[in-house]
Amino acid sequence: MEEFEVSYSLDNEEQFWEELHDIVSTKCPTHQLIDNTLRSYLHFTTNFKDEYLHSEEEIARCCDKLLTSELFAENQDYVRRQIVYCLLQEDEPATLQVVANFLLFDGRANETTFEMMNNEGSFPRLIEMIKLGKRDDGKLHRLLLELLYEMSRMQRLSTEDLGHVDDDFVASLFQIIEEYSDDVEDPYHYPVIRVLLVLNEQYMVASTTTTEEAPAQPLTNRVIKVLSLQGSSYMTFGENIILLLNRETETSLQLLILKLLYLLFTTKATHEYFYTNDLRVLLDVIIRNLLDLPNELVSLRHTYLRVLYPLLAHTQLSQPPHYKRDEILKVLSLLGGTSNAHFAPADDTTVRLVERVAKVCWLREEDISEGQVARKLLGISLSPSQSASSVSVVDIAAVSEKPGVQTPSRKAEFDESLHDEEGENMEKKRRHPPPPVPPIKVAVNGIVKKLPPQAPPRRRTKLKTMAASGSGESPVGES
Repeated sequence: MEEFEVSYSLDNEEQFWEELHDIVSTKCPTHQLIDNTLRSYLHFTTNFKDEYLHSEEEIARCCDKLLTSELFAENQDYVRRQIVYCLLQEDEPATLQVVANFLLFDGRANETTFEMMNNEGSFPRLIEMIKLGKRDDGKLHRLLLELLYEMSRMQRLSTEDLGHVDDDFVASLFQIIEEYSDDVEDPYHYPVIRVLLVLNEQYMVASTTTTEEAPAQPLTNRVIKVLSLQGSSYMTFGENIILLLNRETETSLQLLILKLLYLLFTTKATHEYFYTNDLRVLLDVIIRNLLDLPNELVSLRHTYLRVLYPLLAHTQLSQPPHYKRDEILKVLSLLGGTSNAHFAPADDTTVRLVERVAKVCWLREEDISEGQVARKLLGISLSPSQSASSVSVVDIAAVSEKPGVQTPSRKAEFDESLHDEEGENMEKKRRHPPPPVPPIKVAVNGIVKKLPPQAPPRRRTKLKTMAASGSGESPVGES
């Protein structure tokens, strides 16, 4: 948009909102008049941003004025496209903050916005602005990260777009988390972590692509590469994604975390990226979530089981003393069994994945064969096809869920049913509760404390760095 200036004189906040309402209420029968109105809107909000748009709530209200206007209702596609063009061309931070907020609010309500951004080349532009962005303008930098995440998790990015992500960009995101690891109020942790998670998923999807778009040379997963080469410098990220998985109730974000964990545990250079105490916490979280998932969440259960095998087989947990061996065997027995009061009969894939976990060396009894292990643990007989142990990246990459869908809780559903039902049926459920959810142990200053199990909906709090001091464990690359 060309520069468009109008002089305004305001005495108070009320006049600001009245004038903003008048601007977006202008009748615009032509594209030229729409352009003029949008210029006025951006110029006005930018000029008075420091005076009247101090908080995120006020900026949200400012965006809502345009989103709920008759102008937008009658010209949605055109207004969106002009705002996207502004993102691509504008360099003024104050204007970009309003534009980024508008696209976030609109895109979260309508996927068309993020699709349009992708088609118009917004991904490389966002990467460029985030690279050049200064932490001094923290609000804008965080907004751009959130916009990059939301746009990237809604659709598949092209290999050309992913080519704009280099090692330095990924390392700079890890460094942001590391530099502010002691500041629990730092607003960057969550947006930065989510960008790294969604980039990893995009690399996974690209690696499984067999269409004509696939490059002659496969794309390098920059997230895994940086952790493989410099993982010991970025330990805070690993601690935080475990904490995030422990409290996250959105299914799509759980899957993003599990996909990254799968690659870390199946890549030799990152087998020992995590501290041992962190791995124990992760195992507790996985056990709890496997027991708590309702029967219908088959894909999420499969993904947890696919991560569980390399976690037990390839990391420090494979070394004595073996952590939670009996509890793991009990979970496998519950999930793989054919009859249980609280779990539906296992499907073929669950049976195959459970058997695969059961074959981890330190879970097996040395004096019996693999087939006997399966029968002893699961009480079932497996055919050769069912006992196949291979799990490919394709299986993991293909699992997806729409953003915003919350993971239901078996325990929460049971507790609710106790309040809804009466008489004999209620008494029967009380006599046969679901399996107990084990507490999570966290080491704090060398002292192991038990935390109560967190049943969804879990409280959303700021990410905190888990203390690993006193664990006696060494990160990858150290001895």
